[in-house]
Amino acid sequence: MKISVIIPVYNEEKVIGSCLESLAKQTYKDLEIIVIDDGSTDKSVAIIENSKLKIANLLLLKQKHVGPGAARNLGASKAKGDILVFVDADMEFEPDFVGKLIAPIVAGKSIGTFSKDEYLLNKNNVWARCWNLERFGQVDWMVPRNYPNTAPVFRAILKSKFDEARGFDQDVGYTDDWSVSRKLKTQATVAPGAKFYHRNPETLPEVWKQARWIGKNEFLTGNLIRKLYNLAKYNPFFAISLGVYGSIKYRERNFFIFKPLYDAAVFTSVTLSFLSQSKNK
Repeated sequence: MKISVIIPVYNEEKVIGSCLESLAKQTYKDLEIIVIDDGSTDKSVAIIENSKLKIANLLLLKQKHVGPGAARNLGASKAKGDILVFVDADMEFEPDFVGKLIAPIVAGKSIGTFSKDEYLLNKNNVWARCWNLERFGQVDWMVPRNYPNTAPVFRAILKSKFDEARGFDQDVGYTDDWSVSRKLKTQATVAPGAKFYHRNPETLPEVWKQARWIGKNEFLTGNLIRKLYNLAKYNPFFAISLGVYGSIKYRERNFFIFKPLYDAAVFTSVTLSFLSQSKNK
């Protein structure tokens, strides 16, 4: 079966080259790589164009900046594969990642899969470690060990099923990749051993930007009760003491800087959700 790997890109000059190099080394060879530039203003497009000289099965598409959901949909509309694989520019992969990810689909056991074998790529960076500590309480893996064997986000899916769902909803921001599961009323099943690595924000401005995006998602701002709850949860007044506590608990002294910044960014997005704001980065 032919595979189409789809990557939305928006100002990813630091990471897109490594991502593409990693995909070029996949042991599963019947695949195409489709990169969709979502209106980048940095050197992302130049790096992708240069990669095309070395990667024969690489296609670059361009659109104005409207978000990753729309970018993925554009990529899927041009895909020639029987199975779509959705990844991000800040990921890198073991050589057998694609083969193991699609194995349950090829065997007819599932319409789509995800992987629990997701690990932190840049744990040598203090802010990347702090991000993982905030989200998962440790610095190695990025999926909880007790996570169930089904998930609402498809990392791979039959193109026919993706088309049946009419793609991702494009106006929900951070959780756009949940929308296919909702429309199909089914979840992805785990693909054992599909190991990959994900990069966390590495600078305080990147932490602020990513946390602002997270703060826009519907699970934090979907209704008035959620908004009020998360205004209390991420109140900067409490973040300083929580940051000091986390620094001691995790033995990561810079967590006391990270935590107030992270919470302030989420708090800002939740506050602005009472007004009109774009849900894109």
